[in-house]
Amino acid sequence: MNVLFVHPNFPGQFRRLAVALSKEQNVQVYTLGDESWMPAFDFPGAIRLSYPAPDPAGPTTHPYVQGFEAGVRRGQQVVRTLLPHKHQGFEPDVIYIHPGWGDGLYLKDIFPNAIIIGLFEYYYRSRGADCGFDPEFPLTFNDLFRVRTMNTLQHYALESCDIRLSPTAWQKSRYPAAYQHQLECLHEGVDTEQIRPDPVATFTLPNGVVVKAGDEVLTYVSRSLEPYRGFHCLMRALPGIMRNRPNCHVIIVGHDKPHYGPAPRQAESWRAQYVDELGGQLDSNRLHFMGTLAFDDYLKVLQVSRVHVYLTYPFILSWSMLEAMSAGCLVLGSDIPTVQEVINHGHNGMLFPFFDTDALVNMATDVLAQPHNYDSMRETARLTIQTRYDFNSVIYPHHRALLYRLREQQKISS
Repeated sequence: MNVLFVHPNFPGQFRRLAVALSKEQNVQVYTLGDESWMPAFDFPGAIRLSYPAPDPAGPTTHPYVQGFEAGVRRGQQVVRTLLPHKHQGFEPDVIYIHPGWGDGLYLKDIFPNAIIIGLFEYYYRSRGADCGFDPEFPLTFNDLFRVRTMNTLQHYALESCDIRLSPTAWQKSRYPAAYQHQLECLHEGVDTEQIRPDPVATFTLPNGVVVKAGDEVLTYVSRSLEPYRGFHCLMRALPGIMRNRPNCHVIIVGHDKPHYGPAPRQAESWRAQYVDELGGQLDSNRLHFMGTLAFDDYLKVLQVSRVHVYLTYPFILSWSMLEAMSAGCLVLGSDIPTVQEVINHGHNGMLFPFFDTDALVNMATDVLAQPHNYDSMRETARLTIQTRYDFNSVIYPHHRALLYRLREQQKISS
């Protein structure tokens, strides 16, 4: 069985799945991505392919459809790369795609017999979720119109895919009613053996201070430090938390370039804007911006955390929240649907209103002051991830059964 993974910056969401399938007998894994985006991620048993970065949308393209034109160009690059292999006899049996960038747009046309499995992360709507959620950043009509056209590539994929997966029930619920019965809820999974508590973990801060598991440490992790992930709410809560807990160190992981939302208009980054806004209210000796970390260092940050703050608009659920729970963190999360799907307040974590800075200050202060009162929640948090999201015992068996069922169907049809 030939299994092809297509993702512009492979491995993306397919990291664990591709590696696991490459270890199966009679399965040959192929990977394909944008050569300018793909990280150095090679693993035994896989054949790596890449395509040149496509040209961007043309300068005269209407702004609302620039993303669609870019997707068409990317889809063409994928075809140009795969056609020579097809002419030499290559035929994938199964293709995994993420439809957001257009890579999979024409795969059904060149490989009509392949089973295409799509990962559908998020369907954008102009109201009712992330868009318009934060009154501090109101949307214009121009924003609303642009959002309405952002799902074009996904609509083509919804039609062309044979199997459609969505990571969480809430993310699935965002898709049009006509497709709900075709979407299956299946997360990418967490390696709970790798991401686990370590009672002797230590982490060295930029100023040379070494913090260890059990110390008074508050952590926050996001790919980008931006309002979409509640960075502004966290920053405005820190003066109160650090004032209440004068020995607490705060570790913030994430880079300055925004990923989901716009850049600030009056500062070089959101971090710079809020550091400037809060002025002398923050103790710079105890506030540590780490940028992007290597995985092992990121894991150590989670393992030394006494309380982990996770904030997000109603949007895609971050891996980092599940990984924090797997590492035994006490997570304080914003009470929006995708978080509530995982965290049951008072059982395996704590929830607070996204905009309620005082609630965050009070919760964090109490957890930092009385950590042992929350030990059972930490244990239950890890158990939640083990029983619902563990890749090896929960997620991969589903994919494996699916692929082998497809293999048997192919034998029958042939």
